[in-house]
Amino acid sequence: MYSNLILLGSTGSIGTQSLDVARKHNINVVALSAHKNVKLLEEQILEFKPEYICITDNECANNFENRAKELGVVLFKGSEGAQKLAQLDGYNNIVVLNAIVGIAGLKATLAAIESGKDVALANKESLVTGGKLVMDAVKKHNVKLLPVDSEHSAIFQCLQDKNSAPSLKKILLTASGGPFFGYSTEQLQTVTKAQALKHPNWSMGSKITIDSATLMNKGLELIEAVWLFDVKPEDVQIVVHRQSIIHSMVQYADNSVIAQLGSPDMRIPIQYSLTYPERMECNATEVDFFTVKDFTFAPADVDTFLCLKAAKTAIAKGGLYPCAVNGANERAVELFLQDKISFLDIGKAVYGVISHLDCKEDYTLEDVITTDRLAREYVDSLFGIK
Repeated sequence: MYSNLILLGSTGSIGTQSLDVARKHNINVVALSAHKNVKLLEEQILEFKPEYICITDNECANNFENRAKELGVVLFKGSEGAQKLAQLDGYNNIVVLNAIVGIAGLKATLAAIESGKDVALANKESLVTGGKLVMDAVKKHNVKLLPVDSEHSAIFQCLQDKNSAPSLKKILLTASGGPFFGYSTEQLQTVTKAQALKHPNWSMGSKITIDSATLMNKGLELIEAVWLFDVKPEDVQIVVHRQSIIHSMVQYADNSVIAQLGSPDMRIPIQYSLTYPERMECNATEVDFFTVKDFTFAPADVDTFLCLKAAKTAIAKGGLYPCAVNGANERAVELFLQDKISFLDIGKAVYGVISHLDCKEDYTLEDVITTDRLAREYVDSLFGIK
């Protein structure tokens, strides 16, 4: 179990639930970062008394400067500030939990690893956009990369038997199917933003909720699983499990399957990443198997949900193609939430960027940033956004 925590993205859904875990187990919160929600950040400062904070929106940071002094915390600003938090030294048994949304979290993940810290990773885009960079850094600096996503935490837990892990045959990555499971392309033409933001099982931020509706989130998780568990894309099978009780499974050479089950509560995987390798009491609700009526399983519809098809194509092609589809998706989701494009336009943009960009096999951090920018520019040009 870690004694000290640097939490990046403290005001989001993962961040607030991470603080629930820190509160329950008396983990010392060294630093917090937020983007714009300074009201909630101030409440967190008053309760957890971190020594350092970062506000990544520069205008909000400037406005909060005097209040930070009154609160007795050191304030860092901008994305560079988040990287500085990730690099803080002078603390033993410390972990950086990165819950920043989007590619903005990549530099902070690398900064934490390069400073020799273990990372609890909720920012899947770190591996989607710069997987080779991140995993090379993990090996070089000999640190732990602990998954926070419920699916990847489940896989990680199923692989804890070190004697069995080498005989891994297949990863079964579960998906809820989102609010539009079973819909045809014709039915998706008229779905609304309100419908897309209504997830059947999980309570999450708007971006990841839209990603779940398009199945892009599952595509990103497939890419993340390839990097985390060093498997081939074809060794990851996506299984739609509407009940969200089985969080993922692994199949071994003898065709036995081990699954991790639990209520759909992110505090379970968050806590395991912070208390690993210990298991401790958690506030999450127990699963009552006498009230669970069915466990159902179905294939994911990659022909209807183009975002998932794009993610599978991108990781098969390798290089910077996953970065390109991620950048296109981030921009397309932003436009959808602004009511500038339709739901189906998201998949059109994400799948289209693959043939539009010529992506490198070997890349640097600068290449990642360039590819992300070009992907976003492609989406704007596709829909005539100035």
